[in-house]
Amino acid sequence: MRASRFHLATLKETPVDAEIVSHQLMLRAGMIRRHAAGIYSWLPLGLRVLRKVEHIVRQEMDRAGALELLMPSFQPAELWQESGRWDQFGPELLRLADRHQRDACIGPTHEEIITDIFRREVNSYRQLPVNFYQIQTKFRDEIRPRFGIMRSREFIMKDAYSFDLDQAAMQRAYDIMDRAYVRIFDRFGLDYRAVSADSGAIGGSTSQEFHVLADSGEDAIAFSDQSEFAANIETVEAPAPAAERAAPAAAMETVDTPGMNTIEELAAGLGVTAQQCLKTLIADAEDGGLVALVLRGDHELNVLKAGQLDGVANPLRLAQREKIVEILGNDIGSIGPIGLDIPAFVDFSAAQLSDFVCGANQHDKHLINANWGRDCDEPVSADIRNVVAGDPSPDGKGQLKILRGIEVGHIFQLGQKYSETMQATVLDEQGKATYPFMGCYGIGVTRVVAAAIEQNHDEHGIIWPDTLAPFQLAICPINYHKSDLVKQAADEFYDSCRSAGRDVFLDDRPLRPGVMFSDMELIGVPHRVVFSERGLKAQQFEYKGRRDASAQELPLADLGDFLQRIFTD
Repeated sequence: MRASRFHLATLKETPVDAEIVSHQLMLRAGMIRRHAAGIYSWLPLGLRVLRKVEHIVRQEMDRAGALELLMPSFQPAELWQESGRWDQFGPELLRLADRHQRDACIGPTHEEIITDIFRREVNSYRQLPVNFYQIQTKFRDEIRPRFGIMRSREFIMKDAYSFDLDQAAMQRAYDIMDRAYVRIFDRFGLDYRAVSADSGAIGGSTSQEFHVLADSGEDAIAFSDQSEFAANIETVEAPAPAAERAAPAAAMETVDTPGMNTIEELAAGLGVTAQQCLKTLIADAEDGGLVALVLRGDHELNVLKAGQLDGVANPLRLAQREKIVEILGNDIGSIGPIGLDIPAFVDFSAAQLSDFVCGANQHDKHLINANWGRDCDEPVSADIRNVVAGDPSPDGKGQLKILRGIEVGHIFQLGQKYSETMQATVLDEQGKATYPFMGCYGIGVTRVVAAAIEQNHDEHGIIWPDTLAPFQLAICPINYHKSDLVKQAADEFYDSCRSAGRDVFLDDRPLRPGVMFSDMELIGVPHRVVFSERGLKAQQFEYKGRRDASAQELPLADLGDFLQRIFTD
C-alpha cells in the first residue's frame, strides 16, 4: 500500500477525552473515530488490524471443526422470554419495538437465536456433535461506556456454540475449544493467562476466561507461584486462617474520632494499622431490610461471594445512606458489629482479630480493644473478601500473586440451560427425545485490538506483534519526489515485497524524515527500511525494528536475505 493512496489520519496531540493508552493511541494513529458515547467507526488503518484478528480467529475455529454462520443483530423478544432472560438481563439489553409494536432487542449475545436455529435444523443424535460460530457486531447498552473500544456499547465478537448428546461429549467439545483458544492467543503474540471464572449472566456450571496481562486491566487475576492455579480474583477462595485467635489483652474503650470516617483516617488518627481495624459495610437484605458485612480494614469486599450468602440481596447492593440512617439511627462512618441489631456476616480474617478497632454505632465514636466472644457474641463467619498477594493458593501449592488482566475471551459449559428452557431436543439412539448439552465460546475481537496496545506500547506509539500489525514493513524513502535514485530503489523494493506477499507500506508522501519516522512509530509498523541518496551511493540501507533502540546501516546487497531472516524468525 502506498501512503499517497491510503487514508493515514494521524494526530499530533492526544485528544482530551481519551482516558487510557489504547484509547489515546487508537485516536492518534487514526484507527478509530467517535460518533457518540461508546460508538466508533473503524478507519482503514484500524480495520486492517481488526481483520488480522478476525483472520486468525477464523482459521483456528475452522481448524477446530466449527462451522461459520451469521445470525441477526435484531432479535425477537419472544425468544428471550422463552429463555427467561428478557427480564433477567437488565438495562444493558437494548429493547425496542418495530413498526408493528413487536418487542425486540439488539443482541448482546446469541444463545437464544442459536438454540432456535438448532431446534429447527437438528433432530437426531446422528447430526451431533456440531459447533456453530460467527464473527458479528453486538450491542450492550453500557451505563457508562469508557476507555474507547475497551468498554464500548457496540463491538465485534466471535461467539461459538457447541451442541452434544451428553455431558462427556460437551466436555470434549469444551476441551477442543480450550486448545483452539490457546492457539489463537499464541498466534496473537500476546502475554495472556487462562483463568477459571464465574459464568455471570450467560449461565452454566464451568467457565474459563482468557486475559491479556496489562497494568490497566479491569480484572485482577490470582495465580500461584508454585503451580498452574490461576483464577479471576472474584472466584478465588480465601480460607479461614489456620492460627487460633489471640486472647484479649486490654479492656474495651470508647474513644472520640471526629472526622475519622475512612479506614485510612482512623488508622492514622489512632496510631494503629488498617489490619487491626474493622470496616462494616451495610448491604440490602433479601427481605428488604439490611445486613452487615464486616471485613478487616486492609481487605476488599468480594461482591460475588457476599451476594451468594443467605439473606443477602443478589446481585449485592450496598444500601443507600438515607436507608442506613433511618433504620440504624447512625451514619456510615461509625458503624460497627458490636451492638448492631441486624444480621451480620464477618469475614474469616476479621473473625480472627482480637483487640480490634471498630465503629461504636455512635456519631464520631469508635471502640478500641474490642473482642469477639467477650464484648459481643461469636461472629457468623464467611469468606467474603478478595484474596491478596501472599495468601495461600487454594490448591495448597505456594502463595498467590496478583496481576491485572483484560478479559478478551470466555468459554462456558452451559449444560442444558437453554435447550431445556427453549425445548430444543434431539432423538437419541433409543428414539427418546433428549436435551442436548451446550457450550458457549466468545472472543472480544475489537477488545483484542485495544488489549494488544495496552500491553505493547511506548512513549512513541504502538508496538504491534507482527501478526496483528496493519503492515509488516514500512519503506521510508528520503526525498522520494526529488531523487530519481531513491524513487527507483524504493519502488523496486516495494514491488518485490508485494510479489513476495509482504504486507508493505511505502511512505511516498513529501514529508521530512522525522515526521515520516514518527508516523511509522506511532502506528506501530514492526520493521522499517530507509533509503536515502547518501546511503544508496554507499551501497547501504538503514533498518530499524520497532522495538530497537537505534537504527543500523547494512549492505544493500544483503537486503533480501536480511528481510527473509526477519520474517522467518
